[in-house]
Amino acid sequence: MHIVFAASECVPFAKTGGLADVVGALPPELVRLGHKLTVYLPLYPQARRHLPANLSTVVPSITIPFEYYNRFAAVIDGGQRAGVQYYFIDCPELFDRPELYGPKGGEYEDNSERFALFCRAVIEASKILGVPQIYHLHDWQSALIPVYLRNTYGNDPVFQHTSCILTVHNAGYQGWFPPRTTQHLLFPWDLFTMDKLEQYDTFNFLKGGLVYSDLVTTVSRKYAEEIRTPEFGCKLDDIFTRRGSDLRGILNGVDYSEWNPATDKNLPANFTPQDLTGKDICRNELVAEFNLKPLENSTPLIAIVSRFAEQKGFDFIAPIASALDQRNLALVVLGSGEGSYERFFRNWALAQPDRVGIHIGYNDALAHRIEAGADIFLMPSRYEPCGLNQIYSLKYGTVPVVRATGGLDDTIEEWDPATKKGTGFKFHGYNPSDLLAAIDRALAAYASPDVWQHLMLNGMSKEYSWTRSAREYSALYEEAAARRA
Repeated sequence: MHIVFAASECVPFAKTGGLADVVGALPPELVRLGHKLTVYLPLYPQARRHLPANLSTVVPSITIPFEYYNRFAAVIDGGQRAGVQYYFIDCPELFDRPELYGPKGGEYEDNSERFALFCRAVIEASKILGVPQIYHLHDWQSALIPVYLRNTYGNDPVFQHTSCILTVHNAGYQGWFPPRTTQHLLFPWDLFTMDKLEQYDTFNFLKGGLVYSDLVTTVSRKYAEEIRTPEFGCKLDDIFTRRGSDLRGILNGVDYSEWNPATDKNLPANFTPQDLTGKDICRNELVAEFNLKPLENSTPLIAIVSRFAEQKGFDFIAPIASALDQRNLALVVLGSGEGSYERFFRNWALAQPDRVGIHIGYNDALAHRIEAGADIFLMPSRYEPCGLNQIYSLKYGTVPVVRATGGLDDTIEEWDPATKKGTGFKFHGYNPSDLLAAIDRALAAYASPDVWQHLMLNGMSKEYSWTRSAREYSALYEEAAARRA
């Protein structure tokens, strides 16, 4: 079966979050199952750095009409990697910019035009380069493809048997734009209604994709349940509920060729469940890299690798900072985001330079070293559709402390000292005291080396590869294709 992925991010070409990891890792697994995979991406400057200098243009010009003018896009051949064909939509005036979506803390004012052009260009390119049986779309940036297919291209016989599956990686990002976007993108005004594209007097990209896709998926079983509630549905819970029979939760996998402590080239020493010596070396090197005071074996090293946003639970780390200062622990933090959280962590590191280290920004190699060198990994997210870092942590023998939401709840089992089962520590409420209580349970377990090693090995034995998820998606493609047939 020919599957086309359309997405705004994909490793190694462009990344701001877990979406890029999924779009990079899932297609090769689907190729191994016998499918033909094509991935379309915007041609950002970040992507150019991963492509040959002499790029080959396979479609020199596609005309994309807007209200008062046309824009023109080319399609660049990105070659094949692991059996996956990559194409890039090249429109320099829209995509040749320093950031993917906007300046730090903001969005480009013409994002509606940028990603509407991307969606139509993918459709037009497919007519030339290969019409798929399935369009697999990811988040709001590609969610207009089914809207275009069932309306603008509704009478085009080429797409008569083409199905659309939309994966919602995070319902909190929907692509909201002014009502006149309807007219600017040349949609009829009868699509701007509550049962189609309108949402609280905005033109909503994601809602359009939810209405017109054949099937909808999200990235964990628990999150598929949560988004049908007002708390997690981000004002789309009604449509998630209406599409309930077509909504599936498929847990993301991880790429163990990249995230494996036995083979990871980013580490100062490798290790396995049979020989954990290298983890001690990684821990000591990480402490030195963050210029912390050397740690006693009895002092656990807690780590955070995250985007700094309220969604990630950082709003109640500050209230327990002084309590954590009284505990026997050290902390390393890697991330960037909202200025208030960046200032908080900087100030905490200045106040406790021997015990708290901070690196503002993103550094992939450092993220690997943190996973390997830390003892405890902290993810107190308000909501977390899937989460990958907790799964990386399990593999690296770093015990997660997480809030029981979304994929965090699906992947982490609470440690039970009586049965010696479990892989981490979870808390269910959303307040600082619940987080602190979970950290204290982890610290109590860490105080017993035999208990802690058992906990580590439980996590390292877990398997969350893409193989399982790819099989679930493959079955879903068959179902979607059968519906259109």
